[in-house]
Amino acid sequence: MSAHACKSTGAGADTIAPAPAHRRRGILRGQAVMNESKYQALGLLFLRVSGAVFLMWVHGLPKLLHYSDQLALIEDPFHLGTHVTLCLAIVAEVLCPLLIIAGVRVRLACLPILAVLWVALLVVHPQWTVFEGQFGWLLLIIFTSILIAGPGRLALSQRYA
Repeated sequence: MSAHACKSTGAGADTIAPAPAHRRRGILRGQAVMNESKYQALGLLFLRVSGAVFLMWVHGLPKLLHYSDQLALIEDPFHLGTHVTLCLAIVAEVLCPLLIIAGVRVRLACLPILAVLWVALLVVHPQWTVFEGQFGWLLLIIFTSILIAGPGRLALSQRYA
């Protein structure tokens, strides 16, 4: 212990004096940074999970569960064939969101989603107004934010890296 940390009483017992004010402020500042980091990690987890669940629920699972019906409905803007186009959409709208939820290869998993969203908004539905395509634009904002920020600390890739 340092000389200023202990204070001797008349009875011979030592007591620990409180840390100087400048040290207490540093500890509090460190706790604030730790809390901020924790909240950022929770915010990124919420963004990842909510965006991925909405994408899967609204677009991915209906394509997967009603595959044959979707073959007749899906647009094929690049003439790859409806089976290939639908399989690529299912990968982007089911497999990639599952990876993002788990926190595995998150940035890489965002790329197919962003590609499908850009194709849908600019190639398949160029006539849509921002109002008509607002769900797609919001998903584009969410997954671009995840691509930029990364998965955060609450991800399997961070736990086992």
